[in-house]
Amino acid sequence: MTTNPYEFTFDAARQAFASMADALKTFQVPQPARDFVKRVAQDAAARAETIHAGTERATAAIETTVTEQVDETAKISRNIQQALLEDAQAFFTGVDKLASAQSLGEAFQVQSDIVRERIDVVMARTRATADYIGERFATSAKTAQENFSEVVSANKAA
Repeated sequence: MTTNPYEFTFDAARQAFASMADALKTFQVPQPARDFVKRVAQDAAARAETIHAGTERATAAIETTVTEQVDETAKISRNIQQALLEDAQAFFTGVDKLASAQSLGEAFQVQSDIVRERIDVVMARTRATADYIGERFATSAKTAQENFSEVVSANKAA
């Protein structure tokens, strides 16, 4: 009859550690140690929730910023398209007026009126663009400051 050398090794190990296993079965962990572990686990869970809430706020702030930028980009694109249409319409209206002129003096007057109107339009667009850029910078700075303070306060709470 041959014995399996692995079984012999496992039996020897079980017998060697049997007394230690019996001692560990009856070992009692003191109540203060269990309370300490529970408090640490609860504190860690609360910190994890706080960190999670902070990251959620940061993600929402980033999402809002990106969404606003996409909206603003679309708005700018629409305004540019509208300006191009208005410029084309003004050009063809000017060509029509010039074609209707009966004399060289009248054509010169029509051309002068067209140039004056276009300069007025360019100046109005320039003012509107400057106002828009100033407004966007102010809004962006305010939003960035608010988002930064939220993230910092969330990190301090964690």
